[in-house]
Amino acid sequence: MPEELGKLEKPEAGQFAGRRKLYFIPLAAISPEGDTEYAGHFEKYWAQVGEQLAGLELKLGVIRKIYHEFIAEGGEAGVKTAGLLNPKSAAIISEQFGRGAMLEAIEDEALLGEFIDWSRCLNVGLQSEAALSAVLKYYQETGKKRNEHLAKRIDETLGAGEAGILFMREGHQLQFAKDIQVIYVAPPALDELKRWLRERASERDEKDK
Repeated sequence: MPEELGKLEKPEAGQFAGRRKLYFIPLAAISPEGDTEYAGHFEKYWAQVGEQLAGLELKLGVIRKIYHEFIAEGGEAGVKTAGLLNPKSAAIISEQFGRGAMLEAIEDEALLGEFIDWSRCLNVGLQSEAALSAVLKYYQETGKKRNEHLAKRIDETLGAGEAGILFMREGHQLQFAKDIQVIYVAPPALDELKRWLRERASERDEKDK
């Protein structure tokens, strides 16, 4: 079970000494263009993420490895890809990369492409129950293989005693290696962001009635 930083008042360095550590950063959706209210929550969330990461590095260990879902290239090529995915996570990656951290290629390109294609099929809104069942089956199977690959890549590349950072959406269902201490970075703004999204969804549902 990941440690949730938002609920840890004073993480003790001794608790993590010599262990592999992975700072998990939930990827928040990029704010819709023109939605200034959401943009405010979005900016606040990432600002707090940066603050908490700085504290983690001081107490538990400097980041040596960087992982970001949807990135199948390492090094500078991966840094450029990150810039196309999320400007906020990309800014953190660029800073860490400049300080010597290594961006690892976490995705298998073929598996990722297959996973995205099945996701698109599900989002089309299939009319046939048989077709939907078949697509869902392949989507789940591919998702499982992808998760296994992601976890394996982290296990293979995160060295003994090193700290890494993982940018990924919540609900990922990854099974990390037992000796990796996963620390879930959950600043207060994350709850605010989720609450705002729930309220907007509720308002839309009311309008649709």
